[in-house]
Amino acid sequence: MATMRFCTALMLGLLLFTSAEGRYMAPMAVSVPVGSPLQGVSSPAPSPLNHQPQQKLNNGLGATPPMGWNTWNHFACEINETLVMETADALVSTGLAAKGYEYVNLDDCWAAMERDDQGYLQSRPQTFPSGIKALADYVHGKGLKLGIYSDAGYLTCATQPGSLGYEDQDARTFASWEVDYLKYDNCNNDGSKPEERYPVMRDALNKTGRPIFYSMCEWGIDNPATWATDVANSWRTTGDIEDTWSSMIDKVDLNNQWAEYAGPGGWNDPDMLEVGNGGMTTEEYRSHFSLWALMKAPLLIGCDVRNVGAEILEILSNEEVIAVNQDPLGVQGRRVNVQGENGSLDVWSGPLSLGRTVVLLFNRSNATATVTAAWSDLGIQSDPAAFSIRDLWTHEARCGQTDPISEDVPSHGVKMFVLTPSQLCNYKNL
Repeated sequence: MATMRFCTALMLGLLLFTSAEGRYMAPMAVSVPVGSPLQGVSSPAPSPLNHQPQQKLNNGLGATPPMGWNTWNHFACEINETLVMETADALVSTGLAAKGYEYVNLDDCWAAMERDDQGYLQSRPQTFPSGIKALADYVHGKGLKLGIYSDAGYLTCATQPGSLGYEDQDARTFASWEVDYLKYDNCNNDGSKPEERYPVMRDALNKTGRPIFYSMCEWGIDNPATWATDVANSWRTTGDIEDTWSSMIDKVDLNNQWAEYAGPGGWNDPDMLEVGNGGMTTEEYRSHFSLWALMKAPLLIGCDVRNVGAEILEILSNEEVIAVNQDPLGVQGRRVNVQGENGSLDVWSGPLSLGRTVVLLFNRSNATATVTAAWSDLGIQSDPAAFSIRDLWTHEARCGQTDPISEDVPSHGVKMFVLTPSQLCNYKNL
C-alpha cells in the first residue's frame, strides 16, 4: 500500500500544494483569525517562536534503534483497538517480541476529530471506545510498549487535531496515558521552520518526567540530521516509503548521505519497513531488511503480523541481522564502493563492537552479478586471514580467507557478512 498521506483539500480557502515527499503542505503560514474553522481545533498559543528551548532531549532512550510495529503502512486509517490488541498478541505469539520488537505504535487516525470541552485530545469513540490508557495497559500487560502519533501543525495529515500550540497539554496527556513513544508529523503547520517547532514538543515531553521516545517526522526537508541530535531520538531523513523496489532504493540513497550524524540516542530514519506487504519479492524484502539493519534505522514492522507468512517471519526474525542493527557501538553503515554498469553494484560496510565489521554486497541490477569487497574498502589494514567471515543469512562461517570477498549476488539481492577476529571463529554467533 502506498503510504501517501492526504491532508484536507481546503483550509481557510487556501489551495494546498503537494510536497516532493508526497504530503500536502500549505504554501504559506496559516493564520487562525476569529471565526476561522480552525479556531475550535487548535490555536497557536504559545507560539514556538517565543519558546525558550532547553537544548537537550534528556530522556535516556534510544541507545539502539527502536524496534516494533506501526499501523500506517498496511492499515492506514483502518485501525481500531481490537486490531492493536491482536497485534500485540501476535508479536508475542510469533516470537517477534522476544527478538526485540517492543513498540506497538498507533499512527494517524486514532484521535477524535475535535478536542473535548477542556481542549484535550480524545480517542475516536467508534474505533477506540476503551480509550488510549486502557489500550496502553493491555499492551504493557504483554510486556510491550505503546506508541502514539501527533503533528507539529494545527491538523495531522489525516486532519485530526494537531499539537501546535498544545504541546504541553498534549505531552501531559500522553504521559497520563502512559504512552512510551511519540511519532510527530509535519502536516498543516504554520509555515515556521521545523527547527523552531520540534524542540517545543521535546521540552514538553521532558517536563512530564515520563521517558517517551521522540520520533520526528519532518520528512527530511530541513536536513534534520544536522540539527536534531539534541531534539529527538530519531528523525526522518526521507519522505514516505511505498511498498515498491524503487521507493525503497530511493530511501536508502537519501538516508546514506547522513550516516555520520547517527549514533546512540539519535538515529536517521528512512521510514518504516514494508517487509511483508506484498509489493516486493522475498529477495527484495530481504535486501530491504538487511539495509535498514546495516543503516541502524528503526526496525518498525509495517505489515499485518497477525497473518505473517513463514518466509517473511524468517526475515523479520533473523537474530544475526537484528544484532547488527542493535550493536552497541551504534555506527551507521554506509556505501563504501560502487561497481558495475551504471553503478548498479554496491559494497556497504561499517564498524561493529568488539573489533568486528559488517559487510553487505548489494546488487541493484536485473541479473545475478559478482560483487567484490576489497579489504581496503572495509578499512582492514591487518592480515585479512586473521578474521572469520560469517554469512548472516546462511549462518555459515569461514576462516583464513586472504582474497577479497567476492560473491555472486542475485538480482535485487544482498549478501551480508560479519568479519570477526579469528579467535571467535568457532562461536555460533560471531
